[in-house]
Amino acid sequence: MNGSWVLADPSVPLNAHTAFTEWEFAPVVTVAVALFAVLYAIGIWRVHRRHPSNPWPLLRSVAYYAGLLAVVIATQSSVGAYDDVLFSVHMVQHLLLIMVAPPLLVVGRPVTLLLHASRNPLHRWTLAVIRSRIVTALTCPPVAAVIYAATIVGTHLTGFMNVTLHHENVHNAEHVLYLVAGYLYFLPLLGSEPIRWKMSFPSRFLLLALSMPVDTFVGVVLLQANHELFPAYADTSRTWGPSLLSDLHLGGAIMWVGGDAIMFVLILCVFVMFLLDKQAAGSMGDWLEGARAQALRDNVASVGATAPVATPPRPGQTIDDDEHLAAYNEYLSRLHSRGGSEPRDRKD
Repeated sequence: MNGSWVLADPSVPLNAHTAFTEWEFAPVVTVAVALFAVLYAIGIWRVHRRHPSNPWPLLRSVAYYAGLLAVVIATQSSVGAYDDVLFSVHMVQHLLLIMVAPPLLVVGRPVTLLLHASRNPLHRWTLAVIRSRIVTALTCPPVAAVIYAATIVGTHLTGFMNVTLHHENVHNAEHVLYLVAGYLYFLPLLGSEPIRWKMSFPSRFLLLALSMPVDTFVGVVLLQANHELFPAYADTSRTWGPSLLSDLHLGGAIMWVGGDAIMFVLILCVFVMFLLDKQAAGSMGDWLEGARAQALRDNVASVGATAPVATPPRPGQTIDDDEHLAAYNEYLSRLHSRGGSEPRDRKD
């Protein structure tokens, strides 16, 4: 091993057996993942030591380590071993690195854990970094969305893919780019780290919905290509599996269907977060109560009620109090008297 990515043997076909048995060792990735895993575990231990009655939530820990596992699978399993041989395998790796691992890492809230587990000067330095202008600019939701879209389009609809297949360092940098772009994009959408930007749930749904067509667009373009876009894959001298064009189309289908499916799951996750968020639910309840009160006032006015109209409900107040019930009874009384005084239509 030379300490970097190892190209899979093109003469060994990728099948159900080699998909689980072909692994490659990438020392840099292994050391980085192990370091982040150990540091996170130390943070959990320090928080538990300081606050034994309020330990670090298990769900966050599971999500974070699942994100690290996704990175390992994407780079050191058969996915990492054959991403230089088959474009379709590269697309699986792409989805793992930009749409699976980053959301899991974000849910793990590593920055918040660091703040809880550290003391000055590390605590003060961490706050200074996350509040800096650079971090504030990069985590701005529209900026992060543009970085995310530009990464997907720029690495799949240009000649960049051919460069990565011929230059190992560029290929490694591409993997880092996927992780960083995905993390920046999902940070304000799924996380609750102490960054500058706080998105409302409607804006989160909107940003996810606007970003979904990016994967669809790239996937459709790859599916409709009538010639091989990445001729560097022909240099592997592969004699098994699909043709270069068929493999390109398969990669496009994975991008389209797989990307949209993952994004749909993430939208469902945001919806569950909305349902579990008490503050958001409370504000929605106040909005519904206000809408009901407004409808009541409009109906009372339409029949000429002279009774005082109920005032809009205060936060936490429903329209089922005496004031609103009296107005509603007056409304029913007016309806009854109005209906009784008007002649009914008769049929001859």
